[in-house]
Amino acid sequence: MILGQALLLRVYTDENATLGDRRYYEALVDRAQAAGLAGATVLRGLRGFGASSVMHGERGFDLARNLPVVVEIVDEEAKLTPFIAELETGDEIGLVTLEKVEVVRYGGHRIHFA
Repeated sequence: MILGQALLLRVYTDENATLGDRRYYEALVDRAQAAGLAGATVLRGLRGFGASSVMHGERGFDLARNLPVVVEIVDEEAKLTPFIAELETGDEIGLVTLEKVEVVRYGGHRIHFA
């Protein structure tokens, strides 16, 4: 159970990024679960661009869209740091950010503030 100080890892990628024969975001979430991390969420963006300045997302009725995706993972620093060290270094990742967060509720447990 994580309550109090934790870290939030965000991995920015896109729908079409792959790792082997799988979508990168799916493989990343599965690896987070296998590593015993507290949880992971995949968020799909409507539109965005990164270092390449290539626009991803909605273009009218374009059926071949490639939406931006962000995978968020929150856990204690001791558990998240080794996971981060094993992230890929290829083109499947656009940006990785890490920030301190205060977990106030997790799995039905809650921090009570005075």
